[in-house]
Amino acid sequence: MLPTVGRMVHYYSYGTPGGEYKSEPRAAIITQVHNATCVDLCVLNPTGMFFNQNVVQGQDGGKWDWPQRL
Repeated sequence: MLPTVGRMVHYYSYGTPGGEYKSEPRAAIITQVHNATCVDLCVLNPTGMFFNQNVVQGQDGGKWDWPQRL
């Protein structure tokens, strides 16, 4: 799949260093595509939203990936 503006993806939060809060997937909308693995996102959190630029694809904290197909 290729990322395009407006597609819904998951952004993985960092969590906390001590592990009190684990990394979790958050809903995000692609707002700009730099290449097949690097995009800008509008991330939707339970407490609001934020914009993150130059996010690379992966499943570690601070990265984005496609939602799992069920």
